[in-house]
Amino acid sequence: MDALKNKLTLPEQEEILNNCIRSEKPLADELSKKGLTYDSLRYREYIDITLHDRSSETLDEKPKIPASIPAVSFFSGAGGLNIGFEYAGFDNLVSIELSETFCDTLRRNYPSKTIIGPPDSTGDVRNHEETASLLGAIIGSTKPFDGVFHGGPPCQSFSIAANQRFGKDSDNFKRRGFDDEEKGELLFDYLWYIKRFRPRAFLIENVAGIEDCDGNSTIQTALDELSSLGYNILPPKIVNATHYGVPQNRLRWLTIGTRSGRAIDFPAPTEHRTACFGLFSRDLSNVDNHQTRKHSAESISRYMLLAYGARDKLGRVDRLSPYAPSKTVVAGGTKGGGRSHLHPYSPRTLSVRECARLQTFPDSYVFTGSTARQFTQVGNAVPPLLAYKIAMQIREGI
Repeated sequence: MDALKNKLTLPEQEEILNNCIRSEKPLADELSKKGLTYDSLRYREYIDITLHDRSSETLDEKPKIPASIPAVSFFSGAGGLNIGFEYAGFDNLVSIELSETFCDTLRRNYPSKTIIGPPDSTGDVRNHEETASLLGAIIGSTKPFDGVFHGGPPCQSFSIAANQRFGKDSDNFKRRGFDDEEKGELLFDYLWYIKRFRPRAFLIENVAGIEDCDGNSTIQTALDELSSLGYNILPPKIVNATHYGVPQNRLRWLTIGTRSGRAIDFPAPTEHRTACFGLFSRDLSNVDNHQTRKHSAESISRYMLLAYGARDKLGRVDRLSPYAPSKTVVAGGTKGGGRSHLHPYSPRTLSVRECARLQTFPDSYVFTGSTARQFTQVGNAVPPLLAYKIAMQIREGI
């Protein structure tokens, strides 16, 4: 693709930026007056590298397998695991989610499915009996459940990226792990439901940092307890989503348990890392969630000087290289909202839809709420394509 197509020349761009800075006029207004957009702007430096075409996989191009295996989604978030399991032929009967904003997105995309969460119920898995009663009314209270549980307990207390947003003097700077009273114990709440309903198989997903916070082997002890109940459990493994077709470096901790009598193996990784260039050649017309930020002329003047992969230290944003996987899509703070990386060809931050594509969400999937909350939903999610490949392994195994 021609990255410089329909771009302003550098002298034209610098004249517009300098005029806005001198006159203190909003850059967005000046671009609009001239019939331009932020995608009309360019970086100073482009490197012409021959691309080896390993096109990114997309769920948009994959047919959904007819639903035949029931499933329950815990900590559903915006639905990353739900989507992957849906495409692999699972029927997500119930989604359990604490955040009302996330529940709104789930209901928008799954209007006929049951969502246990606000405003109808708390969606809080720590309320064991309340949530188990609501769940049992749908899937039946007689165990074992002839389906699959999948879930990724909220991981902020184990995450390096989440905790380094805070100052070094803050209590939040160091990962609190299982000492976090609010989120550190949610993994064990999830295991409580597995023991209660005895699903045919289960998936547990989390950040790679969970292992660093488990100095007392708390997780292994809990998994051993499930093994004593008849589960064959894969040793936990850390995978990088980019080796599974996702155009993004994203490390995830995974384990799978099954009552089928044999372990279900993880999907085989590819040898290469999936670059993100193919994503940025796709059309963005007629898609939802593609509102871009109105940057100031001062910000664009800094961004346009960045090389591929370089960071703007003031704004703490990185210009993506199209020849490599994207850096991890982050959710941002629960109060400040998410933020995104810089587009590789246009000196602006990515839209929610572009981040969702890096996460491999289908374009048909719509995120609700404010733009900041949409970024949070996308950044918190499991890449649906990774979820799909794991779900296919589980499907074949059971």
